[in-house]
Amino acid sequence: MTTATVAPALRYRFYRARVLAARRIGASLIRVTFGGEELADFAGGGRDQSVSLFLPHPGQPEPVLPLDAGEDWYAHWRAADPAVRAVMRSYTISGQRPERSEVDIDFVHHGETGPASRWAGRARPGDRVVLLGPAVADNRSVCFRPPPGTEHVLLAADETALPAAAGILAWLPAGTTVRAWLEVPSAADIRELPTRASAELRWLVRGSTPPGGGPLVEAVRAARLPAGIPYAWIAGESATVRAVRRHLVAERGLDRRRVTFAGYWRRGVSEEELRDASAGAG
Repeated sequence: MTTATVAPALRYRFYRARVLAARRIGASLIRVTFGGEELADFAGGGRDQSVSLFLPHPGQPEPVLPLDAGEDWYAHWRAADPAVRAVMRSYTISGQRPERSEVDIDFVHHGETGPASRWAGRARPGDRVVLLGPAVADNRSVCFRPPPGTEHVLLAADETALPAAAGILAWLPAGTTVRAWLEVPSAADIRELPTRASAELRWLVRGSTPPGGGPLVEAVRAARLPAGIPYAWIAGESATVRAVRRHLVAERGLDRRRVTFAGYWRRGVSEEELRDASAGAG
C-alpha cells in the first residue's frame, strides 16, 4: 500500500504589489495603499497583523529579493550586498480590502532620516514593493490574543504602534471594556478610532519631549485601572514598552502571561542593527 505524503500548508508567502495612492494621516503618518492581483489571497488576521515589507533603494525599479529561493530566501537576502538587496522593514496592516486586492500600511514619517520614511515620503502610484505576509488568517504574526476569562483590555502604544492599536480597537467585540493610552508627537495626530468596544482613550501629546522619553509610562503609572481580570497589550519604543510591562507586572501585580509586549523600535538604533543583534544572539 502506498501512503500519500501531504505537504504542510503554506502559512506565509511573498506578495508582489504596487503603490496605488499615498496620503497624510494626521501630522506624523503617511498611509500608502498597495494593490495587485496577488493581494487577493492576502489572509490578514486583523488586530496587530504584521508583515515584512521590502522596498527598493533609490534608483531601483523594484526591490531586489530572492523570490525563487524558497525557505532559504532569508539566508540569500542576508548574504547579498546591503546597498543592493531590498530594504526590509516590519509594519502593521492598517487596512485590507481583499475584494479589491488592496492593503494599507501607515508609515511614521520623519523626513529623510531613514530609508522607509524617505521612501514613503516619495511614494508614487506604480512604485513596486514586495510583502511577506500570511497565507492563513490564524498566524503567529497576530500577537493580540486575550486569554479566556479576560474582563477588560489595556492598550499602551506610541505612534509606531498606533495602526496596530487601531486594528485591535476595530476588531474587539461590542461591549469590551478597554482603557487605552496613545502617545503621539502632535495634537494633529489625534483622530477618531472606530470601535464597537466600550473604550476610554487617552491621547498623550509628546510635543518637544524626545520619543521614548516617558509620557506613556507616567500616564499608565498614574492611572486607576478597572476592576477585574485584565489583558494588557503594549507596543512601541523598546525601553518604554519594558518599563510599562515592568510596572504592570511588578507593581500592579498583573499575571505576566496576560501581558503581550512588543518593541517596535529602539531609540538610537536602526532596524538593521536590531536584526543583526538578534541574529548574533541566536
